[in-house]
Amino acid sequence: MKSLDRKLWRDVWHMKGQVFAITLVVVSGVATFIMFITTMHSLDYTRSSFYRDYNFADVFVNLKRAPESLKEKIKEVSGVKDVETRVSAHVKLDISGFAEPVTGRIISIPDDGRPLLNRLYIRQGRIPDPDKDNEVVIAETFAEAHGFALGDQFAAVINGKWKKLIICGIALSPEFVLVMRQYAMSPDFKRYGILWMNRKAIGKAYNMDGAFNDVALTLYPGVKVTEVLNNLDNIVGKYGGYGAYARKDQISHRLLNEEFNMLKTSSRIFPTIFICVAAFLLNVVMSRTINTQREQIAALKAFGYDNFVIGIHYAKLVVLIIAAGLMIGIGSGIWLGKILGGIYMEVYRFPALTFILEPWVIIAAVVISIVSALAGTLHSLWRAAGQPPAEAMRPEPPAKFKVTLIEKMGIGRWLTQPTRIIVRNIERKPIRTFLSILGIAVACATMISSGFFKDSVDYMVNVQFVLSQKEDIAVAFTDPTSYKALYEIKRMEGVHHAESFRTVPVKLKYGLNSYKTVINGLEQENLLHPLVDTNLNQVIMPKEGIILNDYLGEILGIKAGDFVTVETLEGARTIRQVPVVALTKLYLGVMAYMDMQALNRLMKEGDAVSGIYLTADSRKQEKLYGAFVNMPRVSGTIVRNNEIHNFYDVQAKGMLFFTFIATIMACSISIGVVYNNARIALSERSRELSSLRVLGYTRGEISYILLGELAIITLAAIPLGFIIGYWLCAYIAQALASDLFRVPLVIEMKTLALAAAVVLTAASLSGLIVRHKLDHLDLVEVLKTRE
Repeated sequence: MKSLDRKLWRDVWHMKGQVFAITLVVVSGVATFIMFITTMHSLDYTRSSFYRDYNFADVFVNLKRAPESLKEKIKEVSGVKDVETRVSAHVKLDISGFAEPVTGRIISIPDDGRPLLNRLYIRQGRIPDPDKDNEVVIAETFAEAHGFALGDQFAAVINGKWKKLIICGIALSPEFVLVMRQYAMSPDFKRYGILWMNRKAIGKAYNMDGAFNDVALTLYPGVKVTEVLNNLDNIVGKYGGYGAYARKDQISHRLLNEEFNMLKTSSRIFPTIFICVAAFLLNVVMSRTINTQREQIAALKAFGYDNFVIGIHYAKLVVLIIAAGLMIGIGSGIWLGKILGGIYMEVYRFPALTFILEPWVIIAAVVISIVSALAGTLHSLWRAAGQPPAEAMRPEPPAKFKVTLIEKMGIGRWLTQPTRIIVRNIERKPIRTFLSILGIAVACATMISSGFFKDSVDYMVNVQFVLSQKEDIAVAFTDPTSYKALYEIKRMEGVHHAESFRTVPVKLKYGLNSYKTVINGLEQENLLHPLVDTNLNQVIMPKEGIILNDYLGEILGIKAGDFVTVETLEGARTIRQVPVVALTKLYLGVMAYMDMQALNRLMKEGDAVSGIYLTADSRKQEKLYGAFVNMPRVSGTIVRNNEIHNFYDVQAKGMLFFTFIATIMACSISIGVVYNNARIALSERSRELSSLRVLGYTRGEISYILLGELAIITLAAIPLGFIIGYWLCAYIAQALASDLFRVPLVIEMKTLALAAAVVLTAASLSGLIVRHKLDHLDLVEVLKTRE
């Protein structure tokens, strides 16, 4: 082994504590980078394979009823490749032993069991027998939620008639990677399921022989989707079409895309933090190492080693220090990626998750880590290689000190001598002090950014389900119904209060911009479902005009006072110019709101309602559920408390996992920065502290001098960490904003307190380790060492 290589290993062993602290930071950065990237790649590859192998459609159309002959006209649309017509309907289900309301969507499959598009992956069992009208295949999530097995039965209200259904298969579909009810905040596998039945049986039940109400189609590559959608709308409009939409707007696909965006954002933010901190720590460590090895560098040059060889020697030291972090980080990242992928697979269902680890991901992690580490120590390496031998042989000249600010102000006389030493040292080394504060502040900010997700979700739930949705139950009708339905429900036993609402699918246009959404019509005296903005103020519904979500206003490029073109997608399909009364900030969805009577006038329908919000006696709710199941015009019911509980059940694992990872990362940064600062301070000041010890200072006093400085730095870092954390959370919130939801920038005091506690705990542990080393200083050995 070469002499310089033996020296290399000795240096690493001598700095083993600091190397370990840096390794923790490198491991965190590399592991999070690989975890997020591999999870995203794995999900993307798995999704793409599932879509391709099972022929996921490019465009979808829902309508009231159209003759099968219309299929040929749809095929003639330029750019259309394959077309498959279906019968689809929402059904109410009665599950034995489960008293709460359950709804589902039943979709036809060809009688031969081979759909052209959106083919089924049969996990268990088989497709329905075309000669039987009571067999169904159900979604795997629904089967698991209720513990269903092949041959089990449950009842369904199909077109107003009770029917016993037998489970003949359990399946997955590319159309329902995520099974989620429209406008819900999260999937509810117990209360909403997907069923597939053969076309003959469902067509007969819904009087759809020779007709259809749902179309899926694929397009040729390179076709302009918007042109196809417009042509389809023109064709199916007179058949009650609700507007064609592309794959990008299909709910399952859109939500998975949002998860990908979140992973991409996380893969940019967190690894960058750790790589920068690791570079900072290496700069500090290498600067100190080179300063203490001035004479060794001079001796090496005297023996004939040139600047390049010496520079390579210290560069190898940097690479060796982060090598362990790279190896452990790569292994940890793969392991964590598989765990995170498994968590996603509990919600997003594929036949199997194909774990993808691209070679470039490992190469990128290694190259980024090494390059950033060398960049962080470039100045130190240059100094090491460029020192003239004669200068390096001499001890480093003492720093030029001057009278400090506290002494000029006269504050120093009020402080004890050890305290004055602490303050002087901090003030005389401002750059090092600031960088130390910044490193610890970043650890605090990392912890805040993880707790921010839970705080934001809690706030959204409070606004959405407590302040804005005060009803116990929401009842939806199959079609717009007479206002008399409100009085019928009000008379039901157990109902305390009820209010109606109207929902109309529309296309909004302003200039060249357009967007398909819904208008929610609310009663003027709206107590159960008030519209609340992000400032928690109730929005007063105007008697005329329309209120737009602010995000929808941005999409359309419209402002209050402008007129928006409203094209309704049901009923008479009227087209009107409606004044925009206000834009209001809302967190969920991209919707518009109108007074219900004004909306009905727009629709030319009189007093029609789409559903009822109601509050009810908790003791009577189960009886009400049964009554609603027996009402033919009721398509389903939603219980508010179930929505809240289910949301947290689904989100809990992901939140806990992210919080756990972020806590570990914050601890690693805290320990890395604080411990390195403490060890370097001990190395630099061991002679000074030993001298004070010989002069009569106690162990407690010299510990106070060293650790007091670290305590001040840590305490100063926490408020800065709060500021950086707020900025980081604001960036994350902006990066994740979409038409599905906008993340509120909410950071609770408990999150700040937890972040501060993690940093203080890590600092305390580091301080205890350094205190132990300080107590065991060999005074004689230290004092005879020539600096």
